[in-house]
Amino acid sequence: MARTLEAELTSSRLEKDGKIAHITLNRPERLNAIDHPLTQDLDAFTKFLETDQDVRLVTIRGAGRAFCSGIDLKELPEGNVGKPHFPPWEQTLRRLETMDALVLCLIHGYAIGGGLQLALACDIRASTPTAEYGLTAIEESIIPGMGTWRLPQYVGMGRAKQLSILGNFIDGEEAERIGLVDHLVDEDDYEGEFAELVNDYMRINSRGARATKQAMASSFSMDWEEFWEHYIDLQYDAMAHPDHEEAKAAALEDREAEWS
Repeated sequence: MARTLEAELTSSRLEKDGKIAHITLNRPERLNAIDHPLTQDLDAFTKFLETDQDVRLVTIRGAGRAFCSGIDLKELPEGNVGKPHFPPWEQTLRRLETMDALVLCLIHGYAIGGGLQLALACDIRASTPTAEYGLTAIEESIIPGMGTWRLPQYVGMGRAKQLSILGNFIDGEEAERIGLVDHLVDEDDYEGEFAELVNDYMRINSRGARATKQAMASSFSMDWEEFWEHYIDLQYDAMAHPDHEEAKAAALEDREAEWS
């Protein structure tokens, strides 16, 4: 597996395997809590990936016992995670939403605070049943970031306000029930089942699939007329792409398509 940027960044890893890139949060001793170096790592990774024309899918996971436990509370009282943290952090999350590649994350242990915000910026979330979710910024008397914008889009305004203002926890099963999680994976084989999901999404990962992501990224911010114009541009682009011709050829030849 070819490695990219790993030598210079220490709080996380980026590895490329063909058309798939894997990001691993790598502060297992702190349950992958977010500090300034980790934010810088993710900022650099997403800047790189949004311009890498070879990457078709990105995975995000956490090393050790958790996906991500949120802002490092050890750093917060010391002022090491302050105002300079928020712009690069939110720009990182926005790149995940808008980059061409599909972004899948695997959640186990905890997705708390910024960890849940990171998961919300991914296209598809897979979770173990016992993983714990919560937006706990209220405990520090701060706003849970742009999670206040993303969470209502998945679970509805009322439930989003409850989770954000009370800061209460739910598990993976409840998260899947309310639409926050897309796939539940086995507690004892979550890596194996996640790998199968990655294969499933790669099998359908055509230009049309990625254009569908681009269309949906604007679905809550445009009125009908604006969205129609945006959609039709994307549709014409998808139909002019070689993947559309390959899809037609594969259907005629009764075989699986091979996407460019």
